[in-house]
Amino acid sequence: MLIKAQADIVANCARIKDHLNNICARVGVATEKIIVVAVTKTLLPQTVEMALKSGIMEIGENRIQEAETKVSVIHKFNAKFHLIGHLQSNKVKKAVGLFDMIQSVDSIKIASAISTEMEIADKKKEVLLQVNCSQEESKSGFDPGSLEDAVGEISLLPGLAIRGLMTIGRLTDDRRLIRKDFRQTRKLFDRMASIYPIVDMRFLSMGMSADYEIALEEGANMLRLGSALFGPREN
Repeated sequence: MLIKAQADIVANCARIKDHLNNICARVGVATEKIIVVAVTKTLLPQTVEMALKSGIMEIGENRIQEAETKVSVIHKFNAKFHLIGHLQSNKVKKAVGLFDMIQSVDSIKIASAISTEMEIADKKKEVLLQVNCSQEESKSGFDPGSLEDAVGEISLLPGLAIRGLMTIGRLTDDRRLIRKDFRQTRKLFDRMASIYPIVDMRFLSMGMSADYEIALEEGANMLRLGSALFGPREN
């Protein structure tokens, strides 16, 4: 795992903030309404602490094992912890104890498992439903055509609070295809909010370091940024 220099993190944060200001001014959105989740995969807890000291207050982690090493630092700064990676059924109990929000709910089975754990704890967990708008086999997520029924079923589960949708843009240099996926996800987000008024659709999480400008242009209000903030890293 890697340690990054705090000066670099501070400089990158300032650069990203300026870029967000410019994009938001162009698309007519207030910058303060955009949530940046700093993705800390492969980074040591010391680097996470540097990021938190730099003013970042939302941290995203892909893996349960790494999250366990960082959660105490995140709680120390009262930051919000997001699971953004695929969640396996046998890791659900750990996940609900570690994370404030689970962005990667990609099946009714996982939603039901989270619900069971939250019923036992008599609490609610904020979740986003992951949509596979590119319909790539390598990606998890609900098929766009099945999302409406899934939201209806999951919204009835106790212990869950659906707060929006998440998607991962396809890995391509063709910005038209990325935009198409993001645009479809935004349409689904708006439709779910319309047909399920009891569901509080707040967050549209799409856009990472390579494509967050397109995501903002297509309506994202939550970004997941790793290399843009921390520079290149190990996989």
